[in-house]
Amino acid sequence: MSVEIKKVETKKDLKKFIEFHYSLYKGNKYDAPNLYSEEVKTLSKDKNSAFKFCEAEYYLAYKDGQLVGRVAAIINHKANQRWNHQRVRFGWIDFVDDIEVSRALLDAVADYGRSKGMNEMVGPLGFTDMDPEGMLMEGFDELGTMATIYNYPYYIKHMEQLGGFEKDNDYVEYKLFVPSEVPEKFAKIADMIQRRYNLRVKGLTKKEVYEGGYGRKLFEVLNEAMKDLYEYSELSDEQIDEYVRMYMPALDLDIVAIIEDGNTGKVVGAGVCVLSLTRALQKCRKGRLWPFGWWHILKVIKFHKSDIVDLLLIGVLPEYRSKGANALLFSYLIPRFYRMGVKWGETHVEMETNGKVQSQWQHLNHELHKRRRCYKKKI
Repeated sequence: MSVEIKKVETKKDLKKFIEFHYSLYKGNKYDAPNLYSEEVKTLSKDKNSAFKFCEAEYYLAYKDGQLVGRVAAIINHKANQRWNHQRVRFGWIDFVDDIEVSRALLDAVADYGRSKGMNEMVGPLGFTDMDPEGMLMEGFDELGTMATIYNYPYYIKHMEQLGGFEKDNDYVEYKLFVPSEVPEKFAKIADMIQRRYNLRVKGLTKKEVYEGGYGRKLFEVLNEAMKDLYEYSELSDEQIDEYVRMYMPALDLDIVAIIEDGNTGKVVGAGVCVLSLTRALQKCRKGRLWPFGWWHILKVIKFHKSDIVDLLLIGVLPEYRSKGANALLFSYLIPRFYRMGVKWGETHVEMETNGKVQSQWQHLNHELHKRRRCYKKKI
C-alpha cells in the first residue's frame, strides 16, 4: 500500500506525533528522549513564543494502517530575513526504514514550503537554535544528549537515496576528558587576562539569576555571541524570559558561570553546563515524569548521580574571544567537574569550520566522536 500523509490537527494527533519517537527508539541505549511535557510546550502554537515569527505544520505518515513516520515543516521568517533566503525547515523527523515513508514525509514539507512561497528546504532544524538540529552521521554508538538529535544510521542512507539533497552545514561534537587539575596553559591565560583586562569569572546565586537579572544577561550575551552562526535567529526578549523560566530552575548553578568586565560591569561571557540527564530520561516511560521518572531526574540534578557533563551553552562576545576569555570559564569549571566525579564532558554542536572554538580543546585530552549534517534541497 502507498503511504498516507495526515496533517496534525488535534491534541490527539499531536500526542501521536510526540509519542512516535518513544516507540521507534524504545530500548535504544543511545537516544536521549525529550520529556513529553517539554515537547508539548515547544510544538504548541499557544505555548512557544517562537510562533511570533514562525509558522509550522506537522505531518504523520501511515502505511497499512500503521503509524510509520512524522515530520514538522517550519518557516522561521526572522531567520529567512536575516540570511536573505526563502527556506522551509524540516524537523522532528523520524521514520521506519522504508524509503517510501521518508520520501512522502519530505514531499509533504516541500509542498507546504512551496505553498508559502519558499524555494528551498533545509534541515533537520527546529524553530530556533535552542532546538536540536543536524542529522547524526557519525557516533551512532555514543550516548546522545538532550540538546541534540539521535537517529538510526539508515536515516543518512535515505537522504542519499532520495536525491536532490546536499550538504548545507556539518557540525562536530567532542568528548573532553576532565583532568584532576586545570591544565597549565588554561591557568596561565586565565591569570594573565584577569590582571591585564580586569575580567572576572563568577558563579551565580538564585537571587542573582532572578532578582539581579543575571538570568536575562546570561542569555543576552549568548544571543550576541551566536548571532553570526549558521541559520541563527536572535532570541526575542519574550523568548529570553521564557528560557529563563524554563531552564534556570533545573540547573545546578555550581556549574554555571559568567565572565564580567570589571571596568564596566558588563557580562561578556557565559557557560551553562548540566550533568547528563540521558540515562535518567531513558527511564522516563514515554517521556513522563510520573510515576517514577521524576526520581531519576532528581538523582542527577540534586545528588549528582551522573559522571558526564553536557556543555550546553558556551559563549563569549567576539571582542573578548581573542583575549582568551574562554580560558577563564574552564579554569573555573574544571575543578567543579572534578569534585562532582565527572569523567568527561560533551561539547554542544560546533560548526566544522569553527576552528577558533575547536582550538581551545587542544589543552585537554579530547576526541572528535560525533558528526551531524543539515541538508538542503531546491523545491
